[in-house]
Amino acid sequence: MPLSRYLKIYPDADRPGHVILYSTKKGSIVRLPEALLTAAADGTLPEKHRQTLTRLEMIIDDPAAERQEMTALVKRANSRSTLFRGTVVLNLKCNLACTYCYEEGFRGNLQMSEATARTLVDWVVAKHLDQGRDVEIQFYGGEPLLSLPLVHRISTQLQQAAASRSRKFSISMTTNATLLTRAVVQELLPYNFIKAILTLDGPQEIHDAQRPFVSGKGSFDAIVTNIKAVHDLVRIDLGGNFTPDNYGAFPQLLDYLLQEGITPDKLGLVQFSPVTPKSGTGADIGSGCASGSEPWLREAAVLLREETLKRGFTSYKPTMAACVIEFDNDIVINYDGSLYKCAAFMGWPELSVGTLEGGIKDYSVSHNLAVWQNDECLDCTYLPLCFGGCRLNPLLKNGSINEVDCRREFYDAALEQFVLQDLARR
Repeated sequence: MPLSRYLKIYPDADRPGHVILYSTKKGSIVRLPEALLTAAADGTLPEKHRQTLTRLEMIIDDPAAERQEMTALVKRANSRSTLFRGTVVLNLKCNLACTYCYEEGFRGNLQMSEATARTLVDWVVAKHLDQGRDVEIQFYGGEPLLSLPLVHRISTQLQQAAASRSRKFSISMTTNATLLTRAVVQELLPYNFIKAILTLDGPQEIHDAQRPFVSGKGSFDAIVTNIKAVHDLVRIDLGGNFTPDNYGAFPQLLDYLLQEGITPDKLGLVQFSPVTPKSGTGADIGSGCASGSEPWLREAAVLLREETLKRGFTSYKPTMAACVIEFDNDIVINYDGSLYKCAAFMGWPELSVGTLEGGIKDYSVSHNLAVWQNDECLDCTYLPLCFGGCRLNPLLKNGSINEVDCRREFYDAALEQFVLQDLARR
């Protein structure tokens, strides 16, 4: 039986005569004697090992069928989806003045009207709840907590509509956390508030320089205070934005959190990312990282993941994932009722995929949904990890989504280290 094309084989430095198999499709890791790998390749593998590796999809019956399965995977996922995830942009105003804010070119004192909020509720009910889907609303901005009354009104109406149809309803939030007090979280818990995604940009001196309040005062202390106050009520996923000059200091933040009693059990996912260029037509790609193939980024990703894991925090795992634009039931609803497939596209009005009142138009060409369905990508070992990568990067580089955001160089340099990091902690 042939080996899967979506399989990486690494030498096992800790066990001479062994190799490490990693399935990019299943996310599974196996240590195996080299002799068994040879037997798998030539079809003489003992039955018990064959069954195990077949179950993990490391050996397969038909390479052509495996390739076809991957081609149809996203379409099949869409056909089986029973969950609508709506990112609701309540406003484009903020109480911070982040130096790298990618919404800077189009943000302002702009917020969702009551009429648009009512249309939003009606649209979600008709297009998703009435179609038998559960609903998760992620509130977004700007800073969504500057529109807290609207959070309540939208959540109350959708929760009631979901309950009357025996569907599940939940909310989450991307917030700078300066207003995420215990009292606010307690107000939101009745809506099944499942997660808050917030940001700390490294140790205090870096964070306060990159993410000050509009007044110029640092925001670090306010955010840490709120994490301490609410971690027992709602899951906190922590992110942070680094540059080539400061990512090496981010482990100091993790040490500070531990010192302050914010231990791994008090946080969900911890994942740091590079500062990206500011959004919108004519964006200066020199103002941030617009490619996953930059050598410094590969070094940063391996270092920061290792430092995060060794302190006991949970970091991302390299596993099957695709750009959000691929999924039919994921939509961004802007404050004005315009619809997008990704919040990062709001700076490009031409990438709107419709409106609440007019519905969703065909975006298969404008968003180049078939960009990864070519021989090179389908035969690439890393396809399950990216499905063409982030569509923002070619948009920033070329002004359109006209190519894949190839991650081959990144994974060639980093994936083995990620696998070894996980094996070390088994």
